[in-house]
Amino acid sequence: MVNVKGGTRPPWVGLGAAVWLQIASGNAYNFPLYSHSLKSVLGFNQQQLTMLGVANDIGENVGLIPGLVCNKFPPWVVLLIGSFSCFFGYGVLWLSLSQTVQNLPYWMLWIALCVATNSSAWFSTTVLVTNMRNFPLSRGTVAGILKGYGGLSAAVYTEVYSALLRNSSSKLLLFLALGVPALSLLMMYFIRPCTPSLGEDSSESYHFLFVQVASIVLGVYVLTTTILEDVFSLNVLVSYTLLIIMVVLLMAPLAIPVKMTFYPSNRGKLGVSDVSVQDNSSAENSEPLLTPLSSSANLGSFQEGDEISEVDMLLAEGEGAVKKKRRPRRGEDFKFTEAMVKADFWLLFLVYFFGVGSGVTVLNNLAQIGIAQGLHDTKILLSLFSFCNFVGRLGGGVISEYFVRLKAVPRTVWMTCTQVVMIITYLLFASALNGTLYAATALLGVCYGVQFTTMVPTASELFGLKHFGIIFNFMSLGNPLGAYLFSGLLAGYLYDNEAAKQHSATCLGPDCFRVTFLILAGVCGLGTVLSIVLTMRIRPVYQMLYAGGSFRLPQSSSH
Repeated sequence: MVNVKGGTRPPWVGLGAAVWLQIASGNAYNFPLYSHSLKSVLGFNQQQLTMLGVANDIGENVGLIPGLVCNKFPPWVVLLIGSFSCFFGYGVLWLSLSQTVQNLPYWMLWIALCVATNSSAWFSTTVLVTNMRNFPLSRGTVAGILKGYGGLSAAVYTEVYSALLRNSSSKLLLFLALGVPALSLLMMYFIRPCTPSLGEDSSESYHFLFVQVASIVLGVYVLTTTILEDVFSLNVLVSYTLLIIMVVLLMAPLAIPVKMTFYPSNRGKLGVSDVSVQDNSSAENSEPLLTPLSSSANLGSFQEGDEISEVDMLLAEGEGAVKKKRRPRRGEDFKFTEAMVKADFWLLFLVYFFGVGSGVTVLNNLAQIGIAQGLHDTKILLSLFSFCNFVGRLGGGVISEYFVRLKAVPRTVWMTCTQVVMIITYLLFASALNGTLYAATALLGVCYGVQFTTMVPTASELFGLKHFGIIFNFMSLGNPLGAYLFSGLLAGYLYDNEAAKQHSATCLGPDCFRVTFLILAGVCGLGTVLSIVLTMRIRPVYQMLYAGGSFRLPQSSSH
């Protein structure tokens, strides 16, 4: 049984620590920062480099094992495994790129990159599952905040890469191998399950608003400093000062538990007291004739494991503690195997696959796309994508949460809208018109971010929080699957063919990726149709869950 921390302050301490770990979990976004060095130092062609990009995405998104482990063990165990994964994986890549160890085989580097970026799955699964359980009534907001910081991590790493590491790819890999595990070890104590608040609290909404504003300020700051460092030649002292300010902004969410420490809420104390009095009086008035056995005391709690023997279940049914076992309805807690036989499960997976699978293809090839269109320094392009990805993730969570509470609008509506915009964006990329590269990158970043932050709460609302870790991570497989099909097999192959026609290792001109973009536009067209179908199917579920303007926990979600 996982030890659950009580009180109103610990969940906010955990959320503040989760922000740092969510930034750390974005280590996979650094691939464009050192991919060119892998190509030049180790002599890889574009298709080999693209397949390393696939390894990067597979490691980042294959989180089925973390999803299972987070239901069986406390969060610190999951974070510890992620730390070891990060250390060994990036350590091998650093040994190869720095030429400390020479002639490591390609397959070993491929596996090392998978292991390294798989730390992202361990980190993000831990913080997302723990915090969504700590704030079950604000799932969209929490998912938007955490996924938003995750999307912003690429810009944060770019700032560290430029200011602290002086654009050195080998130093970046060493930083990832040592710095990220150290951060995880430092923060793991604060990421813990807490007693969730199941009542509406006005102060909670203000606290969330503060974190959202702080993240926006951080995003604007990081994008601005990246542009300044690219346009002007800043000295070391100025660069370090800008880096320190960024670290202070990252600590902003911790201001909430500090404020709660120095200015405790009397209303919160009275609320707890009143609830306990009411609970005691109701317990006295409805005391059962027969005392239930302890075997049924903790059935159905998503804070605990689901290891219940058949004998205990039969005893509990006989005592009337639980109803006879039945298949769950949408909105209740599903086991993974129960969710997999539902049409909505696969529709959500396919919609997410088409959206993020096409988007990650552009992200993995962003440096080459920029060079092909005549842009020599692609750092600004990566920072722009990262910032807009952050805006999409944060904004998607806020907007979907607002409309789902106002009119019970299914969150998948926003997946539909953004995939329509993605069709237009890919056509802009394919046209290669002057001045459209930055606009197309920004639009794609926003739409790509919305896919993430919409899928996460949708999966939890349709299939429950009890087994959310493994369900969410299975959905996340859409990312590496899309990277393999659309980036590894399609984009890399077409790019190398076009480069061969130019008798060069580097392809230049709009034809390098034009066919790829047209195919991706068609893929998002199919995703749009499926998203409309899914939205129509799950609309009754949202009308049930948000009938009163706020989320209602299902009456029977244990089984």
